[in-house]
Amino acid sequence: MIEVLVLYYSRQGSVAQMARRIARGVESVDGVAARLRTVPPVTADHAQRGPAIPDEGAPYAQASDLRECAGLLLGSPTRFGNMAAPLKHFLDGTSDVWLSGALVGKPAGVFTSTGSLHGGQESTLLTMMMPLLHHGMLMVGLPYTETALSTTRSGGTPYGPSHHAGVGPQPQPLSAEELQLCEALGRRVAQIALKLKA
Repeated sequence: MIEVLVLYYSRQGSVAQMARRIARGVESVDGVAARLRTVPPVTADHAQRGPAIPDEGAPYAQASDLRECAGLLLGSPTRFGNMAAPLKHFLDGTSDVWLSGALVGKPAGVFTSTGSLHGGQESTLLTMMMPLLHHGMLMVGLPYTETALSTTRSGGTPYGPSHHAGVGPQPQPLSAEELQLCEALGRRVAQIALKLKA
């Protein structure tokens, strides 16, 4: 059994929901399990620290999660066309993993959620790929054989699944196409990880 790490940061729950659906796609592949992890929020007050263990949801990621995974799926809400600071902060602390080459040659995919339909879905996915490419990972996207890419009226790109959450206190639920694309990316990364391990 190999494990694919589904690592995400979620502020209002949409990215967490995407992560769970992606994990379902990972686990639809025989011989592959999903390891769901999140990162803690960051604050402007450096002396303030959050709890060592989240109150709910996935446990916080450790560098060992990266070293032990056979593949990685990385998710974040959009922040001005880029990933959110907590996820970037976590990745900025992975120099030891980079120096060891632990992620070289492993498949990776990215996913995001935005408040507006044209609020950075594609740019966020593309910029999230940069640190993964520096780690030597093999980027996996979504081919147009995934018919939901052609029928979606909200999120979904060839670079990875996306979700249009809308603006307001209650995010819009994921559409049927967005859910399909999440599962598809999880399944693709798991299948490739399994082939690379053979």
